[in-house]
Amino acid sequence: MTSAIETIDLTKQFNGLTAVDKLNIRVEHGEIFGLLGPNGAGKTTTISMLCTILRPTSGTAKVNGYDVVKNAKQVRKSIGIVFQDPSIDDRLTGRENLRMHADLYGVPSSEQNAKIDEVLRLVELDERADDIMRTYSGGMRRRLEIARGLIHYPKVLFLDEPTIGLDPQTREHIWSYIQELKQTHEITMILTTHYMEEADKLSDRVGIIDYGKIVVLDTPSKLKEALQGDVVMIKTGDAERLSAVIAKDLNIQAIRRSEEGLELTVPRGKALLPRIVDIATRNGVVIDAVSVREPSLEDVFIHFTGREIRAEGGTELHGMAAIRRRAIR
Repeated sequence: MTSAIETIDLTKQFNGLTAVDKLNIRVEHGEIFGLLGPNGAGKTTTISMLCTILRPTSGTAKVNGYDVVKNAKQVRKSIGIVFQDPSIDDRLTGRENLRMHADLYGVPSSEQNAKIDEVLRLVELDERADDIMRTYSGGMRRRLEIARGLIHYPKVLFLDEPTIGLDPQTREHIWSYIQELKQTHEITMILTTHYMEEADKLSDRVGIIDYGKIVVLDTPSKLKEALQGDVVMIKTGDAERLSAVIAKDLNIQAIRRSEEGLELTVPRGKALLPRIVDIATRNGVVIDAVSVREPSLEDVFIHFTGREIRAEGGTELHGMAAIRRRAIR
């Protein structure tokens, strides 16, 4: 059985700049695949090629068994997209928005009412279906956008920052809808997000992309285990000196500056706390507070890229807004 998505040496260049560099990934049917990377790392360009908006410079990609160049029309019919930026007409009702999208995707008129009712129930908006969009909250609009992406029951759904700007409670609700989709409809999903907790909770596997290449790919749990240690957080006003003296005396997997001091990745973090405090004391460094936690997906991200992930700012040459403009033409 073929994979839902497969890329072979997928490459995209812009005026000599390589945005995506010989990318090779396989996403299985029914899988939620998290694609993470710093701004400009190549993830939006990758998605744009998979959605047939950008033509690869070289290499190939297949989505649902269709070549993204040779069978672009079939690819577009078999995918759904939830855009990062708002893309719903707030002068229409929720139902009218869904009907317009159903028409664009060629859903037969005889099937539209049933499908619209079904996706509205799925995202719990059936009681607000005939209200004007301007009366919807941000979370309700996001849920409608997910419903719109599902109206033609795509085999692959692209989720670009699906919960950006939402409050924590609403974000949790969106996560529940996404997990329910996976369980009940076996829809393959590609998720981009800068919320590490979101990627950790939802993704079956995560691929971290940087400078156009996948630098690491595995399940969230195995990625965290690969750091082989605990994270020790030290609050101090003399982080630079403490970093220098600790590096001499201890087996440190990684040391990085934080807003309040240092974060160390070390084996057996709790056991090393007395030694860390002793080293600081002997060198005249005052420690205000210290704590230990297990590694997070954000620690993995920083370890492999050397950077913290930020909210997307559209720094790549072709963003998802370009997909939206092309999709509505």
